[in-house]
Amino acid sequence: MKEKVAIIDSLGAHGSSHHFYLFGQAKGLEKSGVNVSIYTNNVTKDPNYEGVKFYQFYKDIFGGKSKLFSAIRYVFGSISSLLHARFNSVKICHYHLFHVNILVFFDFILSKILGMKVVYTIHDVVSFENARSNDRLSNWIYKRANKIITHNKFSKEIFRGHYKNINTEIDIIPHGNYVPFLEVKEDKILSRNYLRIPQEKKVLLFFGMIKKVKGLEVLLQAMKKVIANNSDVFLVIAGRVWENDFSIYQKIINDNNLSDYCLIHNKFIPHEDVDHYYASADLVVLPYKSIYQSGVLMMSMSYEKAVIVSDLPPLIEVVEDMKTGFVFESENSESLSEKLNRILSDTNKLEEVRIEGSNHIKSKYDWLEIGKEMKKSYQSIL
Repeated sequence: MKEKVAIIDSLGAHGSSHHFYLFGQAKGLEKSGVNVSIYTNNVTKDPNYEGVKFYQFYKDIFGGKSKLFSAIRYVFGSISSLLHARFNSVKICHYHLFHVNILVFFDFILSKILGMKVVYTIHDVVSFENARSNDRLSNWIYKRANKIITHNKFSKEIFRGHYKNINTEIDIIPHGNYVPFLEVKEDKILSRNYLRIPQEKKVLLFFGMIKKVKGLEVLLQAMKKVIANNSDVFLVIAGRVWENDFSIYQKIINDNNLSDYCLIHNKFIPHEDVDHYYASADLVVLPYKSIYQSGVLMMSMSYEKAVIVSDLPPLIEVVEDMKTGFVFESENSESLSEKLNRILSDTNKLEEVRIEGSNHIKSKYDWLEIGKEMKKSYQSIL
């Protein structure tokens, strides 16, 4: 008999590409012989995968004026999802966590009352903004979970160091690629025209939510020396500010006379436009200061784009310098400017690394292989 697993995820496609992760996970599991059901919100579209059941019990939980009413709708969504899963003989509930709150506690308690095992994939192991946030609640839940999954060794070590008294087994299962969900646009000219990016420029792309830990200021501080050596360089910043103030970055732009070399789209980027940003780019820059894993990195390489990343452990686990991507010293704008100047002066190497990185992400981070590892993880708790 196939294992029956419910992926319970209220976030889905709300404001991000997280739903691609869910769909990749579901597809990999189904191909590995697991009976999968996805329970999510009503803004996430059914991927219509053969063998994967799809339910939208979380109705209108985002965007309401009242947080209380949103929470009540969430609770009803969880009750409906978990009761439906239980009556369909599901044995494992798999949740994706970015932070722990009272609603996570509610889901955990109800899952256990209904006699199901609980698995957590923890995306942000410890909050970057507040390392002690909800520690008592997190400790209580994690201690009683049946399995915890992190994306890499670094995240597992951080978890063990922070939650010292939790002995729940942790499996390392990587973040898969986005290859099955993307339309890789070949027409750079068309995409640059669409975004009004000059055709003759060498385009650097900073993509995704603009958080303090993403290090946009490091890239901006490096730009002056890059421009001095490459007058045709052009930086595209695409993504909205999150718990941050763009005026910090605007000051750097103004102080260094970078305005003519930047296109700033400080807003949410709709899914239908994402293809154009990547098609327009020659190199994607990830100058992160802290990270556990990066969906933007996986997305960029899945779009067959060359990447340059800071030398943080989760990033260099994926990117090998001068082979599958480029690496510079984290929080060091001098290191970044030197590396960018080297890259931009050798277009043959840039193309070689782009191709190697694309092949690497397609083979090592394939969802079928990840599905097999996930299945083994489930079997160990049944």
